[in-house]
Amino acid sequence: MNFKNTNAETSTVTRNMNEIENVTGNVYESCVIVAKRANQISVDLKEELTGKLNEFASTTDNLEEIFENREQIEISRFYEKLPKPNAIALKEFLDGKVYYRTPEEK
Repeated sequence: MNFKNTNAETSTVTRNMNEIENVTGNVYESCVIVAKRANQISVDLKEELTGKLNEFASTTDNLEEIFENREQIEISRFYEKLPKPNAIALKEFLDGKVYYRTPEEK
């Protein structure tokens, strides 16, 4: 998934709870859906970051390489500047890009 081109905010924003509630009809249900999606995004980002950082992993521990690995530092900085997973998840939810279903009651 491409989280780099999202239009999610990178800072704190006041949200209209009615807008969030209107999607499902229940604000708590909406929050649960967004939270579950945020967890999925977080896991995906962590796996992606770990994979990229492992490309630069060395088999020998050289003190100079530990302190001067510019590529790893740049990759880490890039991921730190991305919007937080909960902001991405909420943006996707409000844009109607999140698939969810509710279990049928008996």
